[in-house]
Amino acid sequence: MEKNKSLKEIVIKIEGEKWQNALDKAFKKANEKAKIPGFRPGKAPKSVYLKNYGIESLFMDASNYAVEDAYNQMIEENKDLEIAAQPVLDIRSIDEKYIEYVFTITLKPEVKLGKYKGLNVKKEAVKVSKKEIEEAVDHMREHYKENVVKEGSVENGDIAIIDFEGFKDGVAFEGGKGENYSLEIGSNTFIPGFEEQLVGMKAGEEKDINVTFPEDYHAEDLKGAPVVFKVKVNEVKEVKVPELDKEFFEDLGMEGIDSKEALENQVKENIKASKEAKAEDKYTEDLLAEIAKTTEIDVPETMINDETERMVDHFAEHIMMQGISIDQFYQYTNSSRETLKEQYKEEAEKRIKYRLILEEIIKVEKIKVTDKEIDKKLEELATKYNMTKEEVKKQYGDNLDYIKYDLEVTKAFDAIKGDK
Repeated sequence: MEKNKSLKEIVIKIEGEKWQNALDKAFKKANEKAKIPGFRPGKAPKSVYLKNYGIESLFMDASNYAVEDAYNQMIEENKDLEIAAQPVLDIRSIDEKYIEYVFTITLKPEVKLGKYKGLNVKKEAVKVSKKEIEEAVDHMREHYKENVVKEGSVENGDIAIIDFEGFKDGVAFEGGKGENYSLEIGSNTFIPGFEEQLVGMKAGEEKDINVTFPEDYHAEDLKGAPVVFKVKVNEVKEVKVPELDKEFFEDLGMEGIDSKEALENQVKENIKASKEAKAEDKYTEDLLAEIAKTTEIDVPETMINDETERMVDHFAEHIMMQGISIDQFYQYTNSSRETLKEQYKEEAEKRIKYRLILEEIIKVEKIKVTDKEIDKKLEELATKYNMTKEEVKKQYGDNLDYIKYDLEVTKAFDAIKGDK
């Protein structure tokens, strides 16, 4: 198959009243800024404007005003065509009587479907180990840990609340002073040797700590320099990780969780559900990859371009939620929109191929979705998101094509897996 077979040129001519209306709108806009002796902006008659600027000065804006009519006409006259990408628009000819647009449209490419049933693809078995459960429970406990004041001396893992000031050759140096600084012993956030010398100190105790700055320290005057820190410990705190007791279960606020066994069972189910979802995603991906091996599809560049544009837009929205604009990302990474599109190109082509494969299977298998099935899906979504069915429909703008397509794809996978 040749990719140009997916391209089709459609010429649309806008003339008569529609074109004159577009020219009139363009004149009104241009006349507002026109500088014509004897007339205030926007007040010059059309004939005077045209004598000064010529009708050609209106063509660009007029073409923009008329393009919607042209696009709607193109769609109306080609309802039977499966347009697969955003049309590319050019102007073939233009004068005071008419404009001719050329829409280069991309048709849905031919799909020569390969083997899609009886595939030698297995779904990965899901197991949850005791270690995974223990680690997950420990993580939950860590989330609820507290720093509690202790009476004894500083130990490794404790938090020392300290005042300190650093001196080099008896003179205090810039940036070497802090008050009520919270330092976790063993975190290695201070100069090597500093934290170790706090071990054994108690609240209220003062001490001179001798350390040497590393040779690669950022401040030139302190590189490799021996210094003295005068330190006072104001308070000592130990990190308390909660026990698996009644108080902890109440803090969790998980319904029905009132014992270690109940918590571990729930954690196991959560891990299992997550793993099964990932295994299912991989299984469907593997199935489509296997079908693609024997399926012939030439994906047009316009479709790939549209898909990469969508992927970049989605990425931009995602990082915006993290407080980074797409322009900042380009600056930080020394990249651009085109760089990002190039990175997404291979994935975009794969997504399109998989989508076309599924749509061809839907066609070959004569898969249909009934109104009753759509209604049932709406009820399931309403229950899942604690909404009414009408609220769910409103979320989709009463356009249920997406739900219908999702159900068709589900049935297509049933056919692939042999569940039909």
